[in-house]
Amino acid sequence: MEQSATHLDPNDLLVFARVADLGSFSKAAERLGWPKSTVSRRISQLETLLGERLLLRTTRRQTLTEFGQQLLDHARQVVMEVDAVMALREHRQALPSGRLRVSMPSDFANLLLADTLAAFVAMHPGISLELDLSPRRVDLLGEGFDVAVRMGDLPDDNLLAARRLAVFSNGLYAAPAYLAEHGEPTSPDDLSKHNAVRMLAGNGEPMGWSLMQGDARWQGVPPGRATANSPELLIRLARAGVGIAAVPDYFALPDVRRGELRRVLPAWCLPSATAWAVFPGRKLMPAKTRVFIDMLQTALGGIELGNNAV
Repeated sequence: MEQSATHLDPNDLLVFARVADLGSFSKAAERLGWPKSTVSRRISQLETLLGERLLLRTTRRQTLTEFGQQLLDHARQVVMEVDAVMALREHRQALPSGRLRVSMPSDFANLLLADTLAAFVAMHPGISLELDLSPRRVDLLGEGFDVAVRMGDLPDDNLLAARRLAVFSNGLYAAPAYLAEHGEPTSPDDLSKHNAVRMLAGNGEPMGWSLMQGDARWQGVPPGRATANSPELLIRLARAGVGIAAVPDYFALPDVRRGELRRVLPAWCLPSATAWAVFPGRKLMPAKTRVFIDMLQTALGGIELGNNAV
């Protein structure tokens, strides 16, 4: 049924939000399960009803008008209300079910959660778990993710909510063979004489190290020829004798127990990092999301290692 020329159909706001967040009519049509022509027609009807353009479209891209940007916040509220209704329906089901899209760092999945994820899949046969382990920061709302595991400080976003999972302390580690060959540093200033296995920052440059011992502080970027954006790979490189790596204590703990890594400058530590479960800020969380976050908290909730944990 066509909408009245004088009444706004909330469904059109939902369609507009999908188009704006996904960046194209084709992606929105795919998400909604509609023909692209229907999506285009509904947006045109909405623009006609409101008397202003919402999107500026070219053959290569689309951008929001000023009015479109203002309307988007209201349209997203409609999407959240629709999702809340669907969450209520799912919440009332006896068993959690449906497709669950999760984004998390590959290190979490491979080093900490492989067995837990397998157990989760076995425990919830009604849930289809889809994991994105790429290092990019996904757009939960725009890309339709249910949960993302993120590290460090979180930006303010009133459309998202977060739950703390764990606090990871960090330290310096190297292979005993490397230390036997190159000597063991006795102070942070000695790091300039060593090879560092460094974490790659988002700007493409190696991250500096900030070491703390009581009130004492040391900051610097030690020399090194190996850089990567994966703590798991940094540990492997350090274990192979490439150099000294700054990694979470909990990640290094198995190698320390096997004697394959040793803590360097144990009296000094790096800033800790908090792991969060981030999800759309709904009043009622879908059952599939709730049981997954509960699983994460159970698996990671005991991780609050201090400097002397290893």
